[in-house]
Amino acid sequence: MKILKVLIKLFIFGFTSFVFIYIGINIYALITPKLNITNNGTYYLYDQDDKLVYQGSSTSSWIDLENINDNLKNAVISIEDKNFYYHNGFDIIRIGKAIIENITSRDIVQGASTITQQLVKNLYLDFDQTWKRKLEEAFLTIIVEIQYDKDEILEAYLNTINYGNGNYGVSNAANFYFNKDAGDLTLEEAIILAGIPKSPNRINPLSNKEASIKRANLVAKSLLNNDYITKDEYDNLDFDNVAIYGKSDEKNLQTLMYYQDAVYKELEGLGIDKSILQTGGLKVYTNLNLTKQASLEKNMLNNLEDEDLQIASIIVDPNTGKIEALIGGRDYSTSEFNRATSSKRQVGSTMKPFLYYAALENNLTSASTFTSEYTTFNINNKDTYSPNNFNNKYANKEITMAAAISFSDNIYAVKTNLFLGPKTLVQTAKRVGIKEELEPNVSLALGTDEINIIDFATGYTTLASGGYKKDLYLIRKIEDANGNVIYTKENQKSLVLNPNYVYILNELLTSTTNSNFKDYTNATASVIASKLSQKYAIKTGSTGTDYWTVGYNKENLMLVWVGYDDNREFPSGYSSITKNIWADTMEEIKTDNKDNWYTKPDNVVGVILDAVTGKYTNNQNRAYIYYFLKGSEPDTKK
Repeated sequence: MKILKVLIKLFIFGFTSFVFIYIGINIYALITPKLNITNNGTYYLYDQDDKLVYQGSSTSSWIDLENINDNLKNAVISIEDKNFYYHNGFDIIRIGKAIIENITSRDIVQGASTITQQLVKNLYLDFDQTWKRKLEEAFLTIIVEIQYDKDEILEAYLNTINYGNGNYGVSNAANFYFNKDAGDLTLEEAIILAGIPKSPNRINPLSNKEASIKRANLVAKSLLNNDYITKDEYDNLDFDNVAIYGKSDEKNLQTLMYYQDAVYKELEGLGIDKSILQTGGLKVYTNLNLTKQASLEKNMLNNLEDEDLQIASIIVDPNTGKIEALIGGRDYSTSEFNRATSSKRQVGSTMKPFLYYAALENNLTSASTFTSEYTTFNINNKDTYSPNNFNNKYANKEITMAAAISFSDNIYAVKTNLFLGPKTLVQTAKRVGIKEELEPNVSLALGTDEINIIDFATGYTTLASGGYKKDLYLIRKIEDANGNVIYTKENQKSLVLNPNYVYILNELLTSTTNSNFKDYTNATASVIASKLSQKYAIKTGSTGTDYWTVGYNKENLMLVWVGYDDNREFPSGYSSITKNIWADTMEEIKTDNKDNWYTKPDNVVGVILDAVTGKYTNNQNRAYIYYFLKGSEPDTKK
């Protein structure tokens, strides 16, 4: 009897407390300004010409509820929250059933979130599974239910939910998947869309049509069970023959979301107050050049025939550090993993320019020679290292630094690294802005360490800008919802390299397409020489699992990597892929500016010598202009 009285008292206390709390929340909701459910989390992304190219992240182009297909509204309510119009934000019966089901199964197999709860999660909360977050969710759910009617809540939900492939809201999703307005969908199309938010990146019809149809059948069954469609309509559904469009209207770029993802990642790291980010309506002005992005994507598709092969590529303005185009994979709809921002790969011989800059700075010249022959190096009197040249081809004689760069001779590079001491290359990489912690080992000269492409591009920007280190960035300005500027990128640069040696190095990197470098092998980028109408510094690299081409002049710097996500070896015949993507794109995005190459410093002189040996020659087929710091040039009269 005592236990019963205690339970009754606890129930009365709990019920009374709940009533007072609920009344308090209602009063609070009525006297405070309305929560914004139409603008929260919205980001407007603009390109470098201030043209709006994307509205998203947490919302989309807004569409009124009356203009949304009735079948879609019914399907969403049926599968997500069938009692939506009859509860106050929490479906108590559904919660009870979910608890029983989960206890019985000893696993979380069923959820009970209402449409209002999902809206609150999407707009205001992170997805941490903590009690604090759950209490916040409950509080905000009650507030939204008090401040808005059901149609307003449903409209906000349909305009903010994630439909996969970078599409937020039914307007963007209908346009992307079916090339239709949200009011013109067929019953099948509406059902397919309603099923996507369950797992937008896994079961959308473009990424996984089979999973999407399986989910659509569940949605259709719920429509039938809740009397939204007839048995005849259900029996005549045909999901297999629904045409999937799979394009957006932003120039139909399937890679544009990689750039946008990179923008969001940079936005999160700018230190802007979280409350401002949550308020929404932010206008983010980026460095995106749609012409360059479109060219990069087109030439990727033209040259990347192997469907398993992935790509990362960026185009940078070396004068400012602006990232003007970026690709993190071949198709965002099939893989949202952004290899430009999130992966690290071995860079191969594209590491060598930093080695040779260090060599120039340490009294070697463009004509300094080492013997190129198969060599086993003794390291620390206990270890040995036996690198190979590509295809095991060796000069078996002395070659110059210019020839070593043109042929990408590994023996010359390792000898140079040992001559300088491996720590010198690590220190040089740090100077030019590469943040990756590199190991001072002998093989670093051959690019055996893994580096992220944007990190790597920072170092190359230093070379392409004449020795000035600068941060690479995508966002130039941010305004809040009221048009107030809350962030402006401050362009800072510092001279970290000697401009004389940078100029000499940049000239040396033109040797990779020079046909006069022909000896025991050919210049590494000679296959694209006929495509080029301007002068470029170019370096290629490969590791067996990675192919790279990096090149630049004063106008543009572009890096291209291709490889397999599972690190498998390349089939034969793939070595020209990055070179052709690079060349085709760089030639399309170039301007007619005649001043696209670097001005020779007064303290640098040019001398015509044999391309491979560095000795005096009158053979025009072997002649090459070597550049030297004045006073270090050889005496050709001897």
